[in-house]
Amino acid sequence: MILGDGGISTAGDTTDPRPVLIVTGLVQEAKIAAGPGMTVICSSSDPVQLRSLLADFDPATIRGVISFGVAGGLDPDLKSGAVVVATEVVAGNSRWSASEVLSDELIAGAGVGRQKVFRGGLVGVEKVVTGQAGKAALRSEFGAAAVDMESHIAAEFAAKAGLPFAALRVVSDPASRALPEIATTAIKPNGDIDMRKVLRGIARNPLVIRALVSTGRDFNRALRSLRDCRSYLLGHTNLVSADV
Repeated sequence: MILGDGGISTAGDTTDPRPVLIVTGLVQEAKIAAGPGMTVICSSSDPVQLRSLLADFDPATIRGVISFGVAGGLDPDLKSGAVVVATEVVAGNSRWSASEVLSDELIAGAGVGRQKVFRGGLVGVEKVVTGQAGKAALRSEFGAAAVDMESHIAAEFAAKAGLPFAALRVVSDPASRALPEIATTAIKPNGDIDMRKVLRGIARNPLVIRALVSTGRDFNRALRSLRDCRSYLLGHTNLVSADV
């Protein structure tokens, strides 16, 4: 899914009318990010779909790339709602540094919004990491703050296009919490939640309700934090020449 805005950007350098590309995984994230000066891609938490969307996307039509959304916490000190601005993104043996200028501007904007921001690495994965052991293993291997399924793909796209890249991710499920499997399999192709699948899962295993409630509470807290970030961190960002 791609949401576009054809107007002159109000988010940043008005001498360049091209929008910023915002890469998200969920429709809720895409709705928060959408606005003047933004072109939003929603992958529906499907890396294959995201790569397909970006393969057909003309990088000459944008002036920068920001990965924006929720993430799984890897740093045990980060609670749900914590804001992470990436210093780098790693995936396997690949590594992409975030634009220092763009990242600094994101953090400066966060101060306006009274958001406490953590700087750290992100790990990109192809499947949701649900268990505490899996998160701990990624933390041990990469020393990263959080994990998501879009940032590594967005970073690679930006690097190939010579565009500045940054990532702003809010922790949803902290390192200490395991996600119930149903929470990761009930996502429709458009990014919406398949409530029928959720209800069927609850009917099969009523004990999952407590875990779902905790997951939902964390997710809603992360979305609130993401909304706060949207008005300040994205709305006050001035994208400059790529320094990737």
